Amino acid sequence: MSKAFFLTGTDTEVGKTLIAAALLRAAAAQGLKALGMKPVAAGGAEDVEALIAAGNVQAPREAVNPYLLREPLSPQLAARRDGVKIDVEVIARRFDALRGRADFLVVEGAGGFRVPLTDTQDGADLAARLGLPVVLVVGLRLGCLNHALLTEEAIRARGLRLAGWVANRIDPGMACATENVDTLRARLSAPLLGVVPHQDRPDPARVAALLSLPA
Repeated sequence: MSKAFFLTGTDTEVGKTLIAAALLRAAAAQGLKALGMKPVAAGGAEDVEALIAAGNVQAPREAVNPYLLREPLSPQLAARRDGVKIDVEVIARRFDALRGRADFLVVEGAGGFRVPLTDTQDGADLAARLGLPVVLVVGLRLGCLNHALLTEEAIRARGLRLAGWVANRIDPGMACATENVDTLRARLSAPLLGVVPHQDRPDPARVAALLSLPA
């Protein structure tokens, strides 16, 4: 039976695509058919390309990335500027089509968990519609404790399970980074899947060796 996860972050620019790609590479290295999905990409296709490169399963691009928006804004605003309306049901149908192709599927959300997708729906609504356990990328910087704990509360409020979290050191000068990780280990309900050191040139292949796959 295939496993699928919704990957989100404590904020934007915390390394979600890096971790999603690394998890796909780790799954592929274990002999699994690994496939990534980026339902909404705003500001270019780089994230989509990274997921495609990390997986080992061919899939139609319109299923992997139903909505490609031009400007690096919140999806709701970027879609409005492009004259597009994001439809969660369209994303759900594309997800269903992809799920049968892979043993391990990662759906990477946009921004943080509650980022608006439309005037009435957000990333949490999408995760709930797909009904997937969640992997949380915690960007290690000042404020990450609050952001991580609030995100887990939001995940639970949608009736979803936090399957694991990854600590990604995005601020190389952060004070007490290890202590912050230890605090989250004690307070978050899910296992720590890995700690990723700061990298000037992030490499999913290197990061893959640092991560455990979520159960």
